[in-house]
Amino acid sequence: MSVHDDLSSMQRSLDELSRAVARLEQRLGSGGLEVRRVRADADHLRESLALLRTTAAPDAPVRPALVPIPDTPYDGSLWTDSDDEGLGARDRRAP
Repeated sequence: MSVHDDLSSMQRSLDELSRAVARLEQRLGSGGLEVRRVRADADHLRESLALLRTTAAPDAPVRPALVPIPDTPYDGSLWTDSDDEGLGARDRRAP
């Protein structure tokens, strides 16, 4: 099974758990501490699964798009007004 399949299976199980807790709330009432704790725990599990879905590594790694870099030299006119690092402009003295 893949990670995606496992997470989907967990989601289905949590959905069934939520339905079962709702049925219990209808029969027992939602005022009791125990029922509220079970509802809160089920909600925490749902939130934890949502966080896990966002951080889980996919089965196949996603490769970033490659950016081709040409082998030809850059146009020298791009650097005419630039300063050399630490040396200042070409026509002035270094500090």
